[in-house]
Amino acid sequence: MTDTSGAVSPATLPRRLAASAPGWSTEADVVVVGSGIAGLTCALRLRERVDRVLLVTKTVLSAGSTQWAQGGIAAALDPEDTPDEHLEDTLVAGVGLCDVDAVRALVTEGPDRVRELVALGAVFDLDAGGEIKLTREGGHHRDRIAHAGGDATGAEISRALIAALQKVIDDPGIEVVEHALVVDLLTADDGAVCGVTLHVIGEGQLDGVGAARARAVVLATGGLGQIYTSTTNPPVATGDGMAAALRAGARLADLEFVQFHPTVLYLGEGSTGQQPLISEAVRGEGAFLVDDRGERFMTGRHELADLAPRDVVARGILDVMGERGLEHVWLDARQLGAEFLEERFPSIVARCRELGFDPATDLLPVAPAQHYASGGVETDLRGRSSVDGLYACGEASCTGVHGANRLASNSLLEGLVFAHRIADDVTARLAAGELPRRLPSDAAEQAADLLDAARRIEVQRAMTRGCGPLRTAASTSEAATALDVLAALPPSAAEPGPASWETTNLLHLGQALALLAHRREETRGGHLRRDHPERDDARWLVHQEVVREPGGPLRVAERPAAEPMGERTGEPT
Repeated sequence: MTDTSGAVSPATLPRRLAASAPGWSTEADVVVVGSGIAGLTCALRLRERVDRVLLVTKTVLSAGSTQWAQGGIAAALDPEDTPDEHLEDTLVAGVGLCDVDAVRALVTEGPDRVRELVALGAVFDLDAGGEIKLTREGGHHRDRIAHAGGDATGAEISRALIAALQKVIDDPGIEVVEHALVVDLLTADDGAVCGVTLHVIGEGQLDGVGAARARAVVLATGGLGQIYTSTTNPPVATGDGMAAALRAGARLADLEFVQFHPTVLYLGEGSTGQQPLISEAVRGEGAFLVDDRGERFMTGRHELADLAPRDVVARGILDVMGERGLEHVWLDARQLGAEFLEERFPSIVARCRELGFDPATDLLPVAPAQHYASGGVETDLRGRSSVDGLYACGEASCTGVHGANRLASNSLLEGLVFAHRIADDVTARLAAGELPRRLPSDAAEQAADLLDAARRIEVQRAMTRGCGPLRTAASTSEAATALDVLAALPPSAAEPGPASWETTNLLHLGQALALLAHRREETRGGHLRRDHPERDDARWLVHQEVVREPGGPLRVAERPAAEPMGERTGEPT
């Protein structure tokens, strides 16, 4: 809610979601939640080193965001490229808020991690000399994007990792449970995480809510894209891991930095849910943006023009839309020709044609839509969160790699690199006895009144209007108020279950995100604050961290950008 001065007051969140008591239990050394590139990589590496790994995923192994990654995976694989150059491009895109040590780990370890993917069986597109073919995307000054199947890189990586998992599926050291939604984290009396509660939807022998106890939990649950009306994220991206971590007392950082992909196919004002992405790689191959007069408008706005970092391109599009009274702009790829487009971007071309557009002959209507969460569960360089025993990687985490704006094609690489780091750290800590088995606390815990799934669209509309790419103090305040009203509704007939749990997770994350978006009185990264249109390093070269205190109130702290991610010295505000 807001007070009379217009300030947003921190919300109070419950400790857990309303759910039936666990009717069954299982044990593992490590529970890995999520089956994208981060979760699969971590589980496969842990399987070789610990006695028992439990991998749980919300629907099926291939249903996460990884398979939708069109552009590719960035790494300094060209002999003329260097990790230092990749580091510099990443820092520029992150507009002052990247953790330099985290980025250095990403760019130096990344090439070897990609080569290991190849050894595992991932098939990348090759050039005439048999080397991995590299292309360029926004913000990169070198060709360093490896891709597979033209525009199906994520799908190929997912296929290769799942195939590697299937080879060891009968190994007693690893168990996979699909159709399993994690409801909340189990914590011991000392606050350490000791497992999860999860709901398995009638698959196999397990059913209903159960408890999976473990010495460590790794969240690789992806992003929160479904918090907005339009997103490139799949339906499963409801921020479940982030929300569970927040309720369990873990620090989340940089939630206000949401990346809006500039070129998402515009299907009309009423279109909601997952929208078709037109990969940045299309512009990397020579396509460009035009306004209603057919004029290019990115030239002169940035030295890289149409290949500027995503926030710059998205802002350029929004400026033109505002100036010209447009609902969208257009992407012109016609000069690339049908043969090249069909070979290089088969999935994009096919999807466009299904929807009545032909990139070879038509201008494509495009507008920004939610794409990626740069913030998440705050971790250090080993993937450790602020709660003992809890790790996070991939889009669910905030490693500091992305700062205020992710560089194109760094997301797959981040999941890969930090999943390896987490597996190594968990292995070492288990061997040293630093992650003992703990019993879940039996203390009474406040449970949430669940928000009916029918009200999800109200959460999404409030967030889109108030915390989208264009923001003001008034808009963020209105979003926070709307969400607080939803949170204060009398208990409804909503039954505990996946739909109401997901909707409540979106509500809780929306309350935290709106709070941080309102407080950040500057323009940086993926959003433009119309009432504060300039970047303000004197005041805002800081990370905002949010944590749920005992009893439920959210507390915000600030940490200078120069301090390493995962170490909190900022005072509460």
